[in-house]
Amino acid sequence: MVNVAVIGAGGGIGQPLSLLLKLRLPHGSTLSLFDVMGAPGVAADLSHVDTPVEVKHAAGKFPPIPNDPALSALAKGVDVFVIVAGVPRKPGMTRDDLFKVNAGICLDIVTTCAKVAPQACYCIVTNPVNSTVPIAAQALRKLGVYDKNKLFGVSTLDVLRATTFVNGARAPHRVESVPVIGGHSDVTIVPLFSQLPGDALKGAQLDAISKRTQQGGTEVVKAKAGKGSATLSMAEAGARFAMAVVDGLTGRGAPVMYSYVDTDGQHELPFLAIPVVLGRAGIAKRLPIGPMTSYEKKLLAEASKGIAQNIKTGEAFARSKL
Repeated sequence: MVNVAVIGAGGGIGQPLSLLLKLRLPHGSTLSLFDVMGAPGVAADLSHVDTPVEVKHAAGKFPPIPNDPALSALAKGVDVFVIVAGVPRKPGMTRDDLFKVNAGICLDIVTTCAKVAPQACYCIVTNPVNSTVPIAAQALRKLGVYDKNKLFGVSTLDVLRATTFVNGARAPHRVESVPVIGGHSDVTIVPLFSQLPGDALKGAQLDAISKRTQQGGTEVVKAKAGKGSATLSMAEAGARFAMAVVDGLTGRGAPVMYSYVDTDGQHELPFLAIPVVLGRAGIAKRLPIGPMTSYEKKLLAEASKGIAQNIKTGEAFARSKL
């Protein structure tokens, strides 16, 4: 069926994400797990879950080494990579702080995997996504295997948060999903509550829920008091997105998802979270953002400034290393 790899499977996001994929992947699929610490144990644990999904694993060198041969071997034949490797946020850290560590990790993983799996889809969870996706794009371009329809920044958690918060505010009325565009950090996150059916959010309530959506990651970091970041909710978001990609690749559906992707010249920015239709070759179609209120347009204008700088930072880093 399909071979889905979780890179960073031993971490706080990787372990629950791997469990969710073991439970949800189509029968006959393969779940391939890699990490520099903990991969054999996670694989052994998950192999006892009675779903017809084969579990493979590879343990990388620690301290990590570039182009790890164990990762190269595991990556052969993979259809979808879900990259969650890297350090998590800690209290007081911004996503820019994360960049200093995670940029190099993401660059090396994508380069290593793309050499042996050039046709695969790459789902980037490693933060800061606004920069790591452009880094991945540069790495794939350097190898001559870049496909603008197969690289995704996983911004699904912003959708989950916005949906949770608005449903709480408007109970018992519920919506299935809230459109969220822009980027995947703080003020670059732009929820489009105006596109929902039912009573519109207004004034202070709209502002509060929009800001809470933007600051959801910080809310969790503070609540965990130095002992982690958003791992469980991110695992669910990552699993939902990966399964949508799988559904598209296998023809089981044509899901519409919001993701931080190459805009293919359809927007001013080269990368932006927009709605896309997923199909057998990754992105089948990029959809219009749709109508926005003046409030949302203002949020997007502010977001775009930050995203543009994030992209510039990521691309400059990649060029300096490639």
